[in-house]
Amino acid sequence: TGPGRAWPGSAGRAAPPEAVVVDIRMPPTHTTEGLDAAARLREEFPDVGVLVLSAHVEPAYALELVEGGTHAAGYLLKDRVTDIEELVEAVRRVGTGGLVIDPGVVAQLVGRARAHSPLDDLSDREREVLTVMAEGRSNQAICQRLFLSPKTVEAYVRSVFTKLGLHQGPDDNRRVLAVLTFLRG
Repeated sequence: TGPGRAWPGSAGRAAPPEAVVVDIRMPPTHTTEGLDAAARLREEFPDVGVLVLSAHVEPAYALELVEGGTHAAGYLLKDRVTDIEELVEAVRRVGTGGLVIDPGVVAQLVGRARAHSPLDDLSDREREVLTVMAEGRSNQAICQRLFLSPKTVEAYVRSVFTKLGLHQGPDDNRRVLAVLTFLRG
């Protein structure tokens, strides 16, 4: 728990648990107290695993719990706790630093509509030009690789910049910005 930080109620005598199980909706308001408690626990005791239980598939809460590549966290639907072996395994996994996400939540996250990306507006050929550009190649190298004339490559590059909203600025390197957009996309 770190110097000077004892587990609540331990008066400095006991080590914190390996894992804590909370319900998303807890008293007094039965809204998100459990999720709030999980966030506080993760902040104050990052080595303690936190398993959050919920009655409903709430992907936003699951994402909030595990955002940033977090470890030692879990989000399970309450109907999973009817299988005691699965619950024990989930507690064990978060207690040893693992990540547990209910399959129902994963299915909703995978099935949800993806936010629109400016890359979606690129034609296949513009995407090919940007892919070669992302390799660090010059326009001349793009010409050679894709068997295009220099004027055609220049037109595709301009179109990529326009579709990605990369307007010429005094300090901007639009080529680098386009590649960064491509790599994030």
